[in-house]
Amino acid sequence: MTEPLATLGVILAGGLARRMGGGDKTMRRIAGRPILDHVIERFEPQCAALILNANGDPARFTSYGLPVVADDVPDFAGPLAGVLAALDWCAAHHPGVEWVASVAADCPFLPRDLVARLQADRLAMQADLAVAASGGQSHPVIGLWKVSLRDELRHALVVEQCRKVGRWTARHRLATTQWPATPVDPFFNANTPDDLSDAEALAALAP
Repeated sequence: MTEPLATLGVILAGGLARRMGGGDKTMRRIAGRPILDHVIERFEPQCAALILNANGDPARFTSYGLPVVADDVPDFAGPLAGVLAALDWCAAHHPGVEWVASVAADCPFLPRDLVARLQADRLAMQADLAVAASGGQSHPVIGLWKVSLRDELRHALVVEQCRKVGRWTARHRLATTQWPATPVDPFFNANTPDDLSDAEALAALAP
């Protein structure tokens, strides 16, 4: 594994879950457990440390024992605000760590080699960022971010009002790591109640 202890992980759970009817969709259950449990089980062993990006009352996540870091850009500025919060937290609490890996909190089938492969492809390309893809589709919030870019990201968010992940990553050398989408897309995300039903069936197939 490339740089196994040099990556902080952040689970992005700062969204409004409108398509799920509001509330914390990470607490909806798949295979008898909250989605967040599945995400942590797969992601935490790949990271030197793990934090949760979430807004609102952090006490609802107390049982997980993870630092809960809220956005400091107001008005629910999207996943880039969560990434920025993680980069700032990493710089303050783990100054020797240069990379943050982010995943969406609604992806219960994450690959167990996610961080290693993103780091390997980032190194091979000498890239500033890396992003995951499957079935020919990019997943821009599942990626690898350079901590030293946090001031540039803050300027883009606050001054330029740049909210689209792809628009910001396009400014940098970007590595893209591909995964197969069968038998289960590792980046399947549960956005709607119907997705939860699909996830129950997929859970039996997930490696």
